[in-house]
Amino acid sequence: MAIDAKVSFLNQTEKRLSSEVTANTMAKVMSIISDVLEGYEMRETFIGDGHTEDLLECYIDALKVQGRSEKTLQRYRYIIGRMIKAVGVPTRRITVYHLRSYLAGLQDHGMADTTAEGIRQVFSSYFNWLQRENLIEKNPTANLGSIKCAKRKKKIFTDIDLFNLKTHCRTERDKAIVMFLASTGCRVSEMTGLDIESVDLVNRQCIVHGKGNKERLIYFDHVTAQVLKKYLAGRNDDNPALFINRFKKRIDADNVRFMLKTVAERAGVEHCHPHKFRRTMATELARRGMPIQEVAAILGHDKIDTTMTYVINDDETVKSNYRKYAV
Repeated sequence: MAIDAKVSFLNQTEKRLSSEVTANTMAKVMSIISDVLEGYEMRETFIGDGHTEDLLECYIDALKVQGRSEKTLQRYRYIIGRMIKAVGVPTRRITVYHLRSYLAGLQDHGMADTTAEGIRQVFSSYFNWLQRENLIEKNPTANLGSIKCAKRKKKIFTDIDLFNLKTHCRTERDKAIVMFLASTGCRVSEMTGLDIESVDLVNRQCIVHGKGNKERLIYFDHVTAQVLKKYLAGRNDDNPALFINRFKKRIDADNVRFMLKTVAERAGVEHCHPHKFRRTMATELARRGMPIQEVAAILGHDKIDTTMTYVINDDETVKSNYRKYAV
């Protein structure tokens, strides 16, 4: 590897100097450089040659400065690193044909179009950044069109679903989690990161830290406040976390997902996961007439378009509004 790096360096240097100096001078310069390099070991991992390690880490550092979460950083590093390893060429030599072939291969192995499109968006973000930073001359994603995905109608919880989930919880903690998610519409990571001292049971509100560590005030209803109060009264530990597991440690997202799956199986509710509570609350607020900008603020969205993807318009609601406004 070191020998290949030296040869590559010498070849590029000679090529660059060929139009600037005479043949005799070239020979002398290259001889001197070769002698100097004898005492050094070279590896092809520097930005000047566009290899993965430095370019990717520079990009990850840029995302970190922007306030992206550690989970996002890990996801981007994994997706991009895996692609470059599979393609097998330095970053600056990657073309749109490499990316198309890679994505097609993922789809051939059964990857869903929606997942592949998410990966394409990560590639686009990465190479757009490299071009803006003048680290690559040509952006290979410029002509990489988006992947068309079949639009599936997402579902929300019905009132009966929520009632059944609440009534099939076997502990006060589980019931408090279900009601907290349903009432606040917060992200599961925001909920698991909450401390008891951050929750105001009197005014029924609390401050959470969302994506990019942005603070946001969220609210919950009177019934949820009572359930939380009862759950906390039954605690006999000194853990500052709002929700803990059976080992009296702070609960994590995987704990919550497993608990919800277990409760949902008992309640006969399909496709129960934390994000569905968030989508359900957003839809209900919009149906009741809350301006979409305020719904976005509650969800912690910077863009209204993102909020719109959460709001589910069922056929009966659309039909009712049509007859109300158009007929």
